[in-house]
Amino acid sequence: MVQKIVQQLKNIEEQRNVKIIFACESGSRAWGFPSQDSDYDVRFIYVRTIDSYLSISEQRDVIELPISDLLDINGWDLRKALNLLRKSNPPFLEWLQSPIIYYEDPSVMDQIRNLAVNVFSVKATLHHYLSMAKGNFREYLQGDLVRAKKYFYVLRPILACLWIENYHRMPPTEFEKLLTIVENKVVLKEVLGLLERKKSGEELDCEPKIQVINDFLEEGIQWIGVLASKVEQPQLPDETMFNDVFRTVLKQIWHEF
Repeated sequence: MVQKIVQQLKNIEEQRNVKIIFACESGSRAWGFPSQDSDYDVRFIYVRTIDSYLSISEQRDVIELPISDLLDINGWDLRKALNLLRKSNPPFLEWLQSPIIYYEDPSVMDQIRNLAVNVFSVKATLHHYLSMAKGNFREYLQGDLVRAKKYFYVLRPILACLWIENYHRMPPTEFEKLLTIVENKVVLKEVLGLLERKKSGEELDCEPKIQVINDFLEEGIQWIGVLASKVEQPQLPDETMFNDVFRTVLKQIWHEF
């Protein structure tokens, strides 16, 4: 599958006249708990030609391919990516530290990762993960019978928030690394049991809810809501350093101007 993904990325470059500077896996495969039929969620960053950036016409800033054969491939234009990075966009920050990288230009990505460290916003990331946890908890984990695999989609954002609270930096993408922050041994035992079943290929569908995990999640949502409300909204970083990186990357990629 990796060879197929790499070939698809090369096809995109040729057909769209762009240069891909970074491509990674996101979603459940990067998190470490894919299902047997999980898509490969490939995300990439690309650079258009200099002429297209200098055009007076608005240019489309995403490339999306139809989902086919478990491949879900889409990417962002560098300008879009940097604008989102300036706002400490959590999905993009997750891409940058994905454990599965299909391609990257190190000289370019080192610059972007340095920016990411400098502009990380506790407020933005807490709100993102809290919203994700609340939505999934409300949608999937109410009632006596629940879709057990959905526990991971609430646990991961809650643990990410607790990581941010403790370390004031972007949490790791991998779920098992996030588990190191769980101090409640009863909760940890139940979660590890679910994870082992998931990894073995078992489809975790409707079954009785696990009360100890539900309680942990509900308490976490309440606590993080209070925590997030107390964090001050930071000022948007000055765009100068983003413009500098943008122009430098264009020069590196196209060897012009």
